[in-house]
Amino acid sequence: MDAKTAFENTFAEVKRHIAGNEDTIKLMFIALVANGHVLLEGVPGVAKTTMSKALAEAVSADFKRIQGMPDLSIEDIIGRTYVDEDNSVRLKKGPIFTNLLLIDELNRVQPKTTTSLLEALEERQVTVGTTTLPLEKPFIALATQNPLNIEGTTSLPKVLADRFLMRLGVTYPKLEDEMAMMGIKERPEQPVKKVLSTSDILSMQEQVQSVAVPEDVRRYIVDIVRATREDIHVVMGGSPRADISFMVCGRAKALIEGRGSVSVDDVKFLAKPVLSHRILVRATGGIGVNGVIDGIVATL
Repeated sequence: MDAKTAFENTFAEVKRHIAGNEDTIKLMFIALVANGHVLLEGVPGVAKTTMSKALAEAVSADFKRIQGMPDLSIEDIIGRTYVDEDNSVRLKKGPIFTNLLLIDELNRVQPKTTTSLLEALEERQVTVGTTTLPLEKPFIALATQNPLNIEGTTSLPKVLADRFLMRLGVTYPKLEDEMAMMGIKERPEQPVKKVLSTSDILSMQEQVQSVAVPEDVRRYIVDIVRATREDIHVVMGGSPRADISFMVCGRAKALIEGRGSVSVDDVKFLAKPVLSHRILVRATGGIGVNGVIDGIVATL
């Protein structure tokens, strides 16, 4: 099965269980193929968790979920060591040992715990004592976060947010989508069909490397990222990691659309997901991060 067909089949199956959110579902699949992690931001009740679980089931991925709370500890994520009957120290593995990990409400978790995720997100491994253990392949983290100023939330450290390939804003549904959602909930619940395997995902992750990024597209990516550093409304612009994220996401998007090279339009489509969590906008600017990105894209 080619990557375009694989995406179309997965998309169709997830859409049987989700109303609206077409771009979000597509971008989540792009992240899977690009082997990157995703931040899903939105108010409670807009199907962030439902989408994540449906996507995991459609691609036959082992799925685990962690509920973010202020008292969540590192051991709740990685696991705990114990002494067995033979006096051997063993690890009871935590939920991070999975293919697709959903961390609900990550921005309710204390910073000392969220920083424990850095090694897992960046290197796909965890260290327990003196032992380093690899995570499953594939391993993708999806983390939901509520908008700031909702009770109990704190801003994620930029060093952690930057490890996520994309940030996707999940908004309230359109009228027709909200009506369709009610129809879905009225029907008897049906299991999500497994249309792909994790081997298919790993294969597509390898195929991504064959997608070309033309020189003019590379220059356009660099121009956008550098523009975030020079904008008067921005305190902190995108780092070179943003360039790389544009490139890998663009390759994945082109692959699942059946194309052999990345286009400038791909980069424009990915601008907000790739940049919105990586740049810091002045509070007095009044424009907001998405407004800054729209302005940069419009002028380049």
